[in-house]
Amino acid sequence: MTKRGEGARGKEVVIRGKVVGGVRKASYFTQLDWVQGQCLEKLGFRPYPGTLNLEVDEESLRALEAMKGEDSVVLAPPSKDFCTAQTLPATIGPVEGAILIPEERVMVHGRTTVEIIAPLRLKDALGLREGDTLTVRIGRVDGD
Repeated sequence: MTKRGEGARGKEVVIRGKVVGGVRKASYFTQLDWVQGQCLEKLGFRPYPGTLNLEVDEESLRALEAMKGEDSVVLAPPSKDFCTAQTLPATIGPVEGAILIPEERVMVHGRTTVEIIAPLRLKDALGLREGDTLTVRIGRVDGD
């Protein structure tokens, strides 16, 4: 697997959405040793326990769908007891993070809610509250 920025295709999209509350289940997943290790190895950071949830519009959702697959970094579980997740490297303000896309069978949000992981609590770092609008750059152009 490549780390962020290595072998980047230069493809980048911008999505916008509204910060929304979550169901408080991502903190368990993001603290698992194998998730922490693979995020460090593949994305270059250990995720903060939990995710920032963003409610996006249909246009942003289509842009995300177009990037899944060829541009995603897979977090593969060590056993069938856990799900596989795709990630898309992203920039949230000045913070490098990733969009987290769990397998459909374990998704707890509606299809327009996007989960974001980062090495710190994004709400605190960016002064965000529920209802705030946020812009996220997905993908990375080498040399940024």
